[in-house]
Amino acid sequence: MSIPAGFDELIHPATRLSVVALLAATEWADFAFVRDSLSLSDSALSKQLHTLEEAGYLELHKDGGGRKRRTRVRLTDRGRTAFEGHVAALRAIVEGAGPPAATETSPQRHHSGAGR
Repeated sequence: MSIPAGFDELIHPATRLSVVALLAATEWADFAFVRDSLSLSDSALSKQLHTLEEAGYLELHKDGGGRKRRTRVRLTDRGRTAFEGHVAALRAIVEGAGPPAATETSPQRHHSGAGR
């Protein structure tokens, strides 16, 4: 089976896929919201966000400074397009993995209970 068009190796790891899926449902999200929603540590989330930002899939915006620093994140148009393509590719893979079409059905046996 070949990998369908749109499959994105960068998005595919579970943590990144979870981040992108969460962000696809909103315009902007606070870092803390994403971290808590996905039960990630600050460092684990930061690493994933950095990877996605370098690919042009995310935009980070930082407000304030010190202890009151607030980081917000959103998908870019490129990130949203990549996510939608990846979801379509995953659907194609799953649909292609269904049971083969039955070419022949075996007759069902019905027991009357007689002789038992």
